[in-house]
Amino acid sequence: MLGNPRRVEHIMGFPISIDVRATTSPLGPAVDHAFDWLREVDARFSPFREDSEVSRLNRAELTPAELSEDFIEVLAVCRRYEERSGGAFSVRLPGRGVDPCAVVKGWAVQRAAEALMDAGARRFCVNAGGDVVAAGGPWRVGVRHPERIDQLCAVLDVEDAAVATSGRYERGNHIYDGRTGEPATGLKSITVVADTLTIADTTATAAFALGADGPEWAAAQPGCEVFAVTADNRVFRSENLPLVRS
Repeated sequence: MLGNPRRVEHIMGFPISIDVRATTSPLGPAVDHAFDWLREVDARFSPFREDSEVSRLNRAELTPAELSEDFIEVLAVCRRYEERSGGAFSVRLPGRGVDPCAVVKGWAVQRAAEALMDAGARRFCVNAGGDVVAAGGPWRVGVRHPERIDQLCAVLDVEDAAVATSGRYERGNHIYDGRTGEPATGLKSITVVADTLTIADTTATAAFALGADGPEWAAAQPGCEVFAVTADNRVFRSENLPLVRS
């Protein structure tokens, strides 16, 4: 099949869509595999499922030596960003168990996108609850206004890149500063453009946890471009942000 498969499924608590516009080979099985992979990740990494690897680790039913290679890889990403952010980003907040959710979504969706490319997809977009991997552009990605649900505050023009946003407008205070254990409130939203969704998503979360210092920190990370709105409504744009000019 060299058509344009497009599917949407609800996994990890949000809609995930795969939209393929150009491919060199039949992609139906590859799209099936991508969704199977994302469901598998949800089952293995969700802290809300009693039988997940995360829950079993937190109940001491698994030792670190018994963790899967995927879990070890995710924890390595967590540790890297914890070090880079000076502890603002943390996989284990005070008084809580291990929760790698801030990395898992971006990491899993990036892997699904790479599998699609390996299978022959050349122009496609994977959208996981507003976080996007785009290949073979041009693609235009809207950044939602943090206070007006029906408006955008920026539109990005991306070719082969990933875009992730962290904010308080949908889930409230769900990102915590690992240095204090308190909700991070210095930003209304922050969007990061990077080569992969693993980097974009994790950088956006770490920057949000850093608060008002987050946008400058994120813009200094290799290969990252940033758009942010602070709690007092100041707008930050990094120099090479691929912004569509009206």
